Amino acid sequence: MSQARSPSPETPETAASETEAIETESGAELEAFLPASSQAQAPEQASMERMQLAKQGPPPLTGLRTGRLVMVERRGVEVLFTGERTARRAEIESDVDHDVIQEAFENGDRVLCEPDEEGNPIVVGVVRSRKPDTLKISARKVEIEGDEELLVRSGKSALRLREDGDVELIGSRISAASRGLFRLVGRMLRLN
Repeated sequence: MSQARSPSPETPETAASETEAIETESGAELEAFLPASSQAQAPEQASMERMQLAKQGPPPLTGLRTGRLVMVERRGVEVLFTGERTARRAEIESDVDHDVIQEAFENGDRVLCEPDEEGNPIVVGVVRSRKPDTLKISARKVEIEGDEELLVRSGKSALRLREDGDVELIGSRISAASRGLFRLVGRMLRLN
C-alpha cells in the first residue's frame, strides 16, 4: 500500500535549496538543448558557419539597381552593384544588344538592372553619364537628316549640305582619289 506524504513544513532555507536544485537541473537541460555561445565556439565551427552563409549568396535583388560590369560573356554578365563586395551573375534582356553591353564594358559605363520573379538581376540597359571621347556609330545603314542644313565640322574643315541643294566643302587642303573613273559633271566647271 502506498503511503501519502504529508507536506513538510517549508522553511526559507529548504525553499532556497530546492530552487537552486531546480535551476541547476533546468540550466543543464537548457545547455544541452541550446548551442554553445558564440564566444565558446571553436574557430573552425565559426568559419564553417561563415562559409555556409557565403554559399547562400546575396539577398534577392529588389527594385532597379545600377552597377559596373566586371565580366561580359555571350550568355550573361557579372555586375558589381554599389554597396556589395562580390559581383553577381546577371542575364541580358533579349531586347538589349550584346554589342551595346560590350561597349559599355569597354567604356566603364554603368548598367541598369531589374529583378526577375526570383530576385535575380537582369540587365535592361546602359547608363551613360559622361560625354564620350569618341562616338562610334556602327549599323547596317546610317541615315542623318537635317530639315534645313547639315553641317559636319572638325577644326578648319567643314562639309555643309543645304536644303536648296547647295553642297559646300571647305578645307585648307582638299584631296580626292578614285580607284576607278573619277567624274565631275556639271553645266559649268570653273577651276581657280
